[in-house]
Amino acid sequence: MLAASRPKSRLLELGTGTGLATAWLLDGMDQDSTLTTVDNDVAAVAIAREHLGGDARATFIVADGAICMEQLFADRRRFGLIFADAWPGKYTKLDLALDLLEVGGIYVVDDMLPQPNWPDDHPPKVEQLTNTLLSRPDFHVIPMAWSSGILIATKAH
Repeated sequence: MLAASRPKSRLLELGTGTGLATAWLLDGMDQDSTLTTVDNDVAAVAIAREHLGGDARATFIVADGAICMEQLFADRRRFGLIFADAWPGKYTKLDLALDLLEVGGIYVVDDMLPQPNWPDDHPPKVEQLTNTLLSRPDFHVIPMAWSSGILIATKAH
């Protein structure tokens, strides 16, 4: 639904994994939109590429997310939607990820509710991310206690 709300747009996924969210994003996108998806796990991206690589709207990048975001920023790339499902762009380099959003763009993160596999030091990171986003005057933010916990932010200016 969120991908569909951004027609003729560029989308960025940080954390391709094996392509589950990639498939959802591609399904919602119109034919004039593009998706750049980044992950540092060669084997996981190979699985995603095997199943979704035939879609010309998708570009798969195997790289460190932080380095990739720095290059995208240097190339003046901006995105209408960013789904951050990796540490870079979520718990590290947050400001850089948010700078990659165009005004009106949507920033989405998941896994914001406690999970049984979280290490003891993880809950404070989630709280800090949430508080940081809620304190930014240039974003409208809504945390949602749904599924694994979703947070959606829209860049206001």
